[in-house]
Amino acid sequence: MPRYGMVIDLKRCVGCYACVMACKAENVTPANVFWNKVLVEEKGAYPNARLTFLPVLCNHCDNPPCETVCPTGATYRRPDGIVAVNQDKCMGCGYCVVACPYQQRTFNHKTAGYFPARGLTPLEEQGYKSHTRGTVTKCTLCVHRISQGRQPACVVACPARARIFGDLSDPGSEPSRLLGRRPAHRLLTGLNTGPAVYYIPE
Repeated sequence: MPRYGMVIDLKRCVGCYACVMACKAENVTPANVFWNKVLVEEKGAYPNARLTFLPVLCNHCDNPPCETVCPTGATYRRPDGIVAVNQDKCMGCGYCVVACPYQQRTFNHKTAGYFPARGLTPLEEQGYKSHTRGTVTKCTLCVHRISQGRQPACVVACPARARIFGDLSDPGSEPSRLLGRRPAHRLLTGLNTGPAVYYIPE
């Protein structure tokens, strides 16, 4: 059984937001709901100031706190490591939103479009069918694409190939080989959540 995960090379990330937009387009998430984000930080001082970028998404943890606190079993971890939400079981209590130390869950208050005065666009009408109002939503690692043998949309869209997706349990996979050659870290490892997203530092 694979263990899906991702390696993000921060040396390659240029903060273009292609991953953010590709995720929005692929998953048609409601207005102001982002499953992929890029955190921007300014470092240094003039004339040596520069921006650094940290792309973040659900870490699809080995020990996800969001699953532990879910009272209905809506949040579950698949055998391939992907942490998913069963929208039919989610009652919108929001415990998982609070429990996620990576702040990668969003409560879907409403399914308003980006142009409320004009109603939903045809894309929004179609895409919003997969987002249940009053439930919690998060990155699925594009499981629908993976099941078709394709890469997540954020990985495909990255022009710098900063995102490498694959089976972390396969020592011959591209992310495993990359982790074998380059030092990498995960976020908040002290919490023992076992994130499946690795970062190669700048």
